[in-house]
Amino acid sequence: MKPTVLMVPRLPAIGADRLREEYDLLGPMASPTPDALPPGAERARAMVTMGSLKTTEALISALPALELVSVWGTGYDAVDRPALARRGIRLSNAGDANAPIVAEMAMGLVLATTRLIAAGDRYVRAGRWKGNAVERMPIMPGLAGKRLGIYGLGAIGTRVAARAAPFEVEIGYHNRRRRDDVPYAYFDNLLALAEWSDVLVVAVRAGAENKYSVNAEVLRALGHTGHLVNISRGIAVDTSALCDALEARSIAGAALDVFENEPEVPDRLKALDNVVLTPHLGANTQYSHVAQARMMLDNVAAHFAGRRPPGLVED
Repeated sequence: MKPTVLMVPRLPAIGADRLREEYDLLGPMASPTPDALPPGAERARAMVTMGSLKTTEALISALPALELVSVWGTGYDAVDRPALARRGIRLSNAGDANAPIVAEMAMGLVLATTRLIAAGDRYVRAGRWKGNAVERMPIMPGLAGKRLGIYGLGAIGTRVAARAAPFEVEIGYHNRRRRDDVPYAYFDNLLALAEWSDVLVVAVRAGAENKYSVNAEVLRALGHTGHLVNISRGIAVDTSALCDALEARSIAGAALDVFENEPEVPDRLKALDNVVLTPHLGANTQYSHVAQARMMLDNVAAHFAGRRPPGLVED
């Protein structure tokens, strides 16, 4: 008999079809709650979900046979890890499968905010471009010779640094600990990194310990010529403080691919012309979907074969 796997969200066909071929697949669910469990869920030995969906103790408790929670993607901040630990349930994710693509998006957002790409698009569409007329877009400082700070030099942050280097920027970072394998300037606290940076890229793991770590004080340190880019999770940035800073022009601009209560985006942000907003597109490419599907399938297969899942989360 095939092992039973519960699919919480409707996953892309590239992953869901293979799960359906190889396992007794249940789902998707209307919501990640016990009352939405399909018939037969008590047999589920593995659950496939997304890091942005809450995996609560109540849901875990309603699955008595559960042995593995496999997250599609990298983030697992919404998974109740203590509840898993009490049951001895494994947790796996996609590791750094989508890191190259998210880093690619980060650099796109860095350029979008520092080079006013979205504002330029609006300028042209509004018919305001008059060639060499007096009215023109403001002169931009560009990236060459500037300082790019990376908050969180993990799989994504490291790739952001590698992609930023050809733009002739100086790179610094703040991490839980200094890394001896990189040549970048290390700052032992986020405030010092923000004071040093012209552009601050948020790539930190967005666990509860990092909630609102980019706060009003950090934004003041970034300063009126500074730009903030967030491709981590929305909770890493205090949205109210960011809106205050953007409205007061106490920072120059921001570019956000993630928000605290997705898909809700505060009206204050939408009303501003010095922020670029994208709908969590960081990992939304064919490359990353293939990579994430492969990692998810490998995690589930390894578990049922009695092996260590390649994306096992242990820290």
